[in-house]
Amino acid sequence: MHSTAGSVSTQYFQFAHPPQEMELECGRTLGPITLAYETYGTLNQDRSNAILVLHALTGDAHAAGCASDRGGTAGWWDVMIGPGKGIDTNRYFVICSNVLGGCMGSTGPKSIDPETGRPYALRFPVVTIGDMVRAQKKLVDHLGIPRLLAVIGGSVGGMQVLEWAVRYPERVAAAVPIATATRHSAMAIAFNEVARQAIMKDPNWNQGDYYGCGQPDHGQAVARMIGHVTYLSEEALRKKFDRRLQDREEFSYALDTDFQVGSYLQHQGEKFVNRFDANSLLYLTKAADYFDLAENYGRGSLTQAFSQALADFLVVSFSSDWLYPTAQSKTMVQAMKKNNLQVSFCEIEFDYGHDSFLVPNPPLSQLISGFLAQEYRSMTPYRYCL
Repeated sequence: MHSTAGSVSTQYFQFAHPPQEMELECGRTLGPITLAYETYGTLNQDRSNAILVLHALTGDAHAAGCASDRGGTAGWWDVMIGPGKGIDTNRYFVICSNVLGGCMGSTGPKSIDPETGRPYALRFPVVTIGDMVRAQKKLVDHLGIPRLLAVIGGSVGGMQVLEWAVRYPERVAAAVPIATATRHSAMAIAFNEVARQAIMKDPNWNQGDYYGCGQPDHGQAVARMIGHVTYLSEEALRKKFDRRLQDREEFSYALDTDFQVGSYLQHQGEKFVNRFDANSLLYLTKAADYFDLAENYGRGSLTQAFSQALADFLVVSFSSDWLYPTAQSKTMVQAMKKNNLQVSFCEIEFDYGHDSFLVPNPPLSQLISGFLAQEYRSMTPYRYCL
């Protein structure tokens, strides 16, 4: 039985103080900016064992251990990060920060706009995956880490991994994009659009200015229910719920929630409303939809985009992920190989769907553990050249 990363608390890094605000890809500036982050393990003397973990769409900085400031809750990737786990904190120093635009301690739409003294709401500028990564680099610089042993993340976190590898090739030794894509398919954009519309059609949304006077609970819950369906697989839903009824023996023949799967989704929606800001969901889904590695770095060519990368890659997909299917991972692997990059690829047979990387998954843990050990050994001569 592995132990956890121990008791942790969230830390905060602030930068881009006026008049040196951060210039965003949308053309606007933002500052000051706060990033919430946590660390696990110990940074070694030559600072060569740092791993940056990047969270998915609605994640936060609390990736592992027990949060002393949140009643001892476990981190969202506690199954992966800790002593003896896939990302072994006995060996590596792990950093996880909440993304720019988020609502879990980092600057986002619900943060106070210093110019007005009120929450930004829709006055918050549109941010991109590139902006998020540029902010993370500020944090890595602040921590005094010249080169990351690895950047690792799943889903939208995987997009950030790819952005890191191409934008800052000299700063990344290894990259592990999991269950992700170099750009959203039309279907993924469609689901995000429906989720955004669910929020913006809620009468309590009030053009984003709902802070202090209620929030768009119903629309946000529906948005989460839509998203949650895409995170699971048909097989996972069948195994967990099939067509079983909720607290009844027969159909109600009314518009009640008859089925257990419907009740489950409603529960997920209600939980989400209590922990996440609706405006942040609007901004973060938009950032994911805008992400297009080939367009941004290769004028439409993915091969050209990856020509700027230097990292060794471990690309992982899941057989039951229909949001970011394996075919998309294979496409990025082919582009990497055309650039003679060191690439390992694995499709893991797992029936949980897109969220397969977030649940206990021994094959994934073993893959990551082995890959990191190999990269760390190969990086050893390099660290003495820094």
